[in-house]
Parts: sequence; structure tokens; C-alpha cells
Amino acid sequence: MKISDFDYHLPKELIAQKPADKRDCSRLLVVHRDTGELEHRHFFDIPEYMKAGDCLVMNNSKVLPARLYGVKEGTGAKIEFLLTKRMEGDVWETMAKPAKRLKPGDSVMFSESPLLRAKVREFGADGTRIVEFEYDGIFMERLEELGSMPLPPYIEREDSEEDKERYQTVYCREEGSVAAPTAGLHFTEELLKKAEEKGVELVYVTLHVGIGTFRPVKCENVEEHSMHFEEYFISEESAEKINRAKREGRRIISVGTTSTRTLESAAFFDESARTADGKSGCWQVRSGEGSTGIFIYPGYEFRIIDSLITNFHLPKSTLLMLISALYDREKILKIYDEAVREKYRFFSYGDAMFIE
Repeated sequence: MKISDFDYHLPKELIAQKPADKRDCSRLLVVHRDTGELEHRHFFDIPEYMKAGDCLVMNNSKVLPARLYGVKEGTGAKIEFLLTKRMEGDVWETMAKPAKRLKPGDSVMFSESPLLRAKVREFGADGTRIVEFEYDGIFMERLEELGSMPLPPYIEREDSEEDKERYQTVYCREEGSVAAPTAGLHFTEELLKKAEEKGVELVYVTLHVGIGTFRPVKCENVEEHSMHFEEYFISEESAEKINRAKREGRRIISVGTTSTRTLESAAFFDESARTADGKSGCWQVRSGEGSTGIFIYPGYEFRIIDSLITNFHLPKSTLLMLISALYDREKILKIYDEAVREKYRFFSYGDAMFIE
């Protein structure tokens, strides 16, 4: 399977640079896999496609204001940091620009009062730097004060105050992501309440989205690509809700590819589980912490999820491969061509798709 099998033409003007005026006013392309029918709707229509007993699984990870601007001590050179992963305590993996200016022992000052400084400890993988922060008070408070939202590179503008709210889901809770789980950006509190009133069970998991979400596939043969690992957590309560829904044959609707990767990574076949129709054995998910580098592409058999709410993804990306595994690759590319013709907005701040 070649990377070129997942390419499509996207006019640059269709890459959304700002969010919709209201979260749930973005457009929604509904894909009925059983008939192949497509519907052009708006996201506030999503409850119409849900039914009592559905289990809606969302990633509640919160995006860190992970971009920092400082100066190298001793030279005054301007340095930009993007925090990519907390290693331990105050030690972080970070991408630096320009990286060639930073060697072990160098320090970058972001603020003198209150203090926020980073000292380079060592070189990391893929050109990153491992740094240790010194600060006054509480680190996350300093980061909130001085950091900027890490908008993806295809959003060609500086971040704004609006992004601090709109580049987060309304249900974000657990800090740790450097990119938003963007399928969830369309939900409002009111929309979630409507779903609950309809009998939909809301469930939350956590996967901290890493910088690998922006890294392109460089292998011509898809099977040779290696994913970056990301940390996830499923509480006992969430696992039990998901597992009960699976045993009872109720639909699992995953909100976004991050929720999907979490559920599929935590899946195991429980031979002792008994389904509602009396059969023995059922796919379930394990609760607890985990680290996943799962790579889902056509040929993969999904174990947990039944349907997916997602945004429109980059050409040749692992995310496009994932949805091509859930539905037919050629049909997905035809759907994307139609979305281009209909001038849907693409990527993080763009419109949504519901693959039923």
C-alpha cells in the first residue's frame, strides 16, 4: 500500500484559518456506510443521528499553551520553544527554533520576574532538546501567563485570545496535549445535553496528543511507517460504561481519531464476558494508563468503535488512513472530492464528518 494511495487535491483556500462563528455551526457531512448515501448538514443536527443507548466517547485532554518565546542567555538570540512532552518533574522534551543555537548547558530566559528559565540538559530524538525549567511559583501558572496556543503550522497566523477558548473542547479537563482533539471542538454544552436527554451515554477518556500528529509519513510503503507514542488513560468508570455497551450490543461512537486510538489500543478479547444475546466472549477495554503507538490503516479490523465523528484530514496523513480503514479507501477519497466541490472547510478549525 503506497502513500500516494491517500492523496487528494485540496485548494489552499479551503484550509480553515479561524473557527466557525459558533462551535456547532460548522458543517457536517454525514456518511451512511450501509447505503453509501451522503447528507450535507450542520453540526447542530448531530443529535438526529444518535439514538438512546449510544455510547459517545470523547477525549478530555486539555491543550497546553505550549509555545514559548525567549532569549538565549549570554547572546540575546531569540528562541522559540514548543513543549512536546513532559519527561519527569520539570524536565521536558521540546522543539526549539532555531535548534542549532542550543547546546547542552545553554539557558533560555522567558521571564525574569516571576522567573521562567529553561536549561538545556541534552539532545533529544529528531532534533529535540531535553530541558529543565526553573521558575517561581507554580509551573502551569507561569505557562498560562507566558505561553501561546500551539496552533498547527497550516494555520498561517499568530494565535489570539480567542484561540485560548476555541482551540479547546468544552469538556477538556486533563492538561497534557500540544494539539487539540479537533473533532470535539464542534460540541457545545447544550448539544451534549441534548444528546443526554435523548438517552446517549457520555463517556470520557484521555489521550494527550503529541507533536507526531503533524509529522508526515515519509515512507513510500505505508506499512513501514512508525507512529510516535502517546500516553492515554481510561478510568474504571469509563471502561465499565464502554464494556457494558459492548456486551449489550449498543453502538460506540468515537469522537475523533484520538479517542479511537485510545479505545482500540486498550481493547482485549474477554472470553468470560457474556453478551446480551447469550454468547460467550466479547471485545472489551482495559482501564488504567497506557502508551500507544497504534497505527490504523486499511486492513485493520476495529474491535471497539462502530461509528466516528471526525474532521477532514491532511492528504497522505495517518489520520486519513485511519478513516479509510473504517470505510472503503476509494469511497473516502470520493467523499473528500465532494467535500472540496462543496467547499467544506478542512483541518483543525474546519468542518466535520460523521461516518455512521
